[in-house]
Amino acid sequence: MKTLILTVGLPRSGKSTWAKEYSKKHGYPIVNKDSIRLALHGQRFILEAEDMVHTITKIMVKALFDAGHDTVILDETNIIKERRDAWKLSDEIEVKFKEFCLGIHVLYQRAIDTNQRDLIDVINKMAKDFEPLTEEERARRVE
Repeated sequence: MKTLILTVGLPRSGKSTWAKEYSKKHGYPIVNKDSIRLALHGQRFILEAEDMVHTITKIMVKALFDAGHDTVILDETNIIKERRDAWKLSDEIEVKFKEFCLGIHVLYQRAIDTNQRDLIDVINKMAKDFEPLTEEERARRVE
């Protein structure tokens, strides 16, 4: 069975670092919305382009499975259950989760350390919207 691994966590929580290390160890491809945004319009975020970014993300994930990859890592926040559910693409693809939970002050400090103070407001907003993994999702965690 094919496997889609969704990272779940707030900005600066270590999702991309983990995805790169896990990918290097196992040889799995990574789809990353931040990379798509930079390639598409050269910036971290433009609201008007998000529909296109989401469409490209879905196409890339499907294309990687169609190209013969058995496992794909989707490196993005995935903090809303409804968004996680939307990645149930077919019965042939099992969705698993890698959750990242760090204290909010650690995330702030990481944003400051990387000269991305503007992320503090994003972290605050996303923290309010964050929906932790359900018990059913926790049963499908990647360690």
